[in-house]
Amino acid sequence: MKTTNLKFIKKGIFTFALIGSIFGCQSCQKSDDDVKPIPPPTVPEPANVRFYLTKADQSQLFKVQETGVFKYTENSNFSISVNANQTYQEMDGFGYTLTGGSALHLNTMSSSNRAQILNDLFKWDGNSIGVSYLRISVGASDLDTAPFSYNDLPSGETDINLTKFSIAKDKENLIPVLKEILTINPNIKIMGSPWSPPAWMKTNQNSKGGSLKLEYYETYAQYFVKYIQAMASEGIAIDAITVQNEPLHPGNNPSLLMEVPDQANFVKNHLGPAFSSNGINTKIIIYDHNADRTDYPISVLNDPDANQYIDGSAFHLYAGSIDKLSLVHNAHPDKNLYFTEQWVGANEQFQDNLKWHIRELIVGASRNWCKTVLEWNLAANSSLQPHTDGGCTECLGALTIDGNTVKKNVAYYIIAHAAKYVRPGSMRIESNYSSDLPNVAFKTPEGKTVVIVLNNSDTKKSFNINVPQEPISTSLEAGAVGTFVW
Repeated sequence: MKTTNLKFIKKGIFTFALIGSIFGCQSCQKSDDDVKPIPPPTVPEPANVRFYLTKADQSQLFKVQETGVFKYTENSNFSISVNANQTYQEMDGFGYTLTGGSALHLNTMSSSNRAQILNDLFKWDGNSIGVSYLRISVGASDLDTAPFSYNDLPSGETDINLTKFSIAKDKENLIPVLKEILTINPNIKIMGSPWSPPAWMKTNQNSKGGSLKLEYYETYAQYFVKYIQAMASEGIAIDAITVQNEPLHPGNNPSLLMEVPDQANFVKNHLGPAFSSNGINTKIIIYDHNADRTDYPISVLNDPDANQYIDGSAFHLYAGSIDKLSLVHNAHPDKNLYFTEQWVGANEQFQDNLKWHIRELIVGASRNWCKTVLEWNLAANSSLQPHTDGGCTECLGALTIDGNTVKKNVAYYIIAHAAKYVRPGSMRIESNYSSDLPNVAFKTPEGKTVVIVLNNSDTKKSFNINVPQEPISTSLEAGAVGTFVW
């Protein structure tokens, strides 16, 4: 009896509690008018910024993007801050070396196919990349079919008055191609670089190695004068010459060893006065070799008699580090710097070349005062020909040309990222650097701001670019490069 009553009491208590709970919960419910809707996620607002992208996996190759750049909203990502009020050097342009071999491949294409690729390279509109600077060889480089100069003679002969001087060899391929390029872009600047004087002027009587004989310094200076005048007669203005390509590398073919005292002597006592007396305004640029020997150009520039004729110094980066170039600028801030050559290895990976060349050259050389950034070389065929006996056997052209078939390689896209919008006359302006996001900024003559950024890391990076016109937020995948234009 007691057990039954206990069960009944427990059951009643449970029922009462359940009913109270139900009514209690109902009394706690809010009306529909009191419920606040969850706000929709914020949609980033697209920015009015042109964005060209190249990805490491080649799925995007200097391709303009319709999305991916947004107006800045507050976040904790790294910001590239651009200051247009702090300016550095004025840019002459970005481009390639038009070797004799490059000209050969271009000149043997059909006229329509050649016109198509030359317009793609040198025109400045539409889908063209607008190459604005070329380097050519004075005589042969190692990417010609064979060594030659403009005054080759039988063994034992000399020609002090240069009566047999002739640029006929250049008229076969180089000059016709240059004339076609000048029709497309009459303002393109051209630099000439010699690999070797005529063999009869040299201590070893050979195209490879040796030094210039002292008794031929004056003759060789007149050789430069005749070259510039001969090209001018063809309608081709040589804006600048380097005194000697890689003067400390006599192992190439062709080549010449020219030590510091020799270059200083040649410039101050022969080449400079020869240009002056003949009314030649072509710039004289010294060194034209690696960043590890900045003492070479500084020493030549320290000679006041040579200094007066010199516009600046040129560099390659097969040795040394790109930041060392600023040592030369700091030693002689009134003189210009040029980056004139870097080859792309045919056996290297696209993504590795893209990252290294953008970081070290497009960004690095520009941030260290260079007015030009030039890749070596414009074109070869799929067999990496031609080259001299002893010349470069692994130099991948920006283009591979087989007959009328053209393939664009990594150097094409490297230069495109700068050449298209960083036009001659653009000024490099200040931007803060990051090892994960190397970058460089420019202000163009038209008033545009251009920022080139590389994702140098192994992961996707989101970041901001703070410019007065319109700060943006964006991102790049690992190894990708972007050109942003306001």
